[in-house]
Amino acid sequence: MRPNQIEDDEEEEFRGPSKSHLKRVQNELQELGRVMTGMGDETLKKIGLPEAVYDEIIEYRRMRNFGAQRRQLQLIGKKMRDMDPAAVREAIARATGESRAAVALQHRCEALRDRFLADDEAVKNFIDEHTDIDIRRLRELVRSARREREQAKPPKSARELYRLLYAYFDEPLDLMMAEEIEIEEN
Repeated sequence: MRPNQIEDDEEEEFRGPSKSHLKRVQNELQELGRVMTGMGDETLKKIGLPEAVYDEIIEYRRMRNFGAQRRQLQLIGKKMRDMDPAAVREAIARATGESRAAVALQHRCEALRDRFLADDEAVKNFIDEHTDIDIRRLRELVRSARREREQAKPPKSARELYRLLYAYFDEPLDLMMAEEIEIEEN
C-alpha cells in the first residue's frame, strides 16, 4: 500500500461547508441587505430584524460614497451571518404583502371581521375557541363597528378590529439559523 493512500476503514471527517459555499451564502445575505436598505422604516420593523442589523441599514442610508456603501453592505451581511436567508426572504415577503401566507391571513381576518359584524353567534364561537384574545376589546370593537356602519360613518373601528385579528393570528418568524444538533455515537 502506498503511504499517501487512505485506508478503506478510515473515515474522513466532515470539515464543514466549503469556502465557496460560505461566500455564496454571504453574497446572498448582502443582497438581502441591499433589498432591505430600500425599504421604509415601518416595513423594516415588521420584518423583526435584530437591532444591530436595523441600525446598520439606517447607517447605510446616510452614506453617499459608493465605496462606503459597499463596505456597509458587507458589514450588514456579516451581522446577518447567523440568520437564515430563506427565513429573511419570507419575512420580507410577508412585510411587503407579497407572501401567499400573508395574503391568505389578510383574507381570513377580513372574512372574520365581516362575520363578526353580521352575527353575534360568530363572535361567541370565536371567543369560545380562542380564550386568550382580549375579549373585552374584541366585543367593544364589534359594537362600535356596527354602530359606525349603521350611522354611515367611516369604518374606523372595523379597521381596528381587523388589526386586532391580524395581530392575533400573525406569528413572527424566527430569522436565526437553527443550530445543528450533534449526536455523539458511543
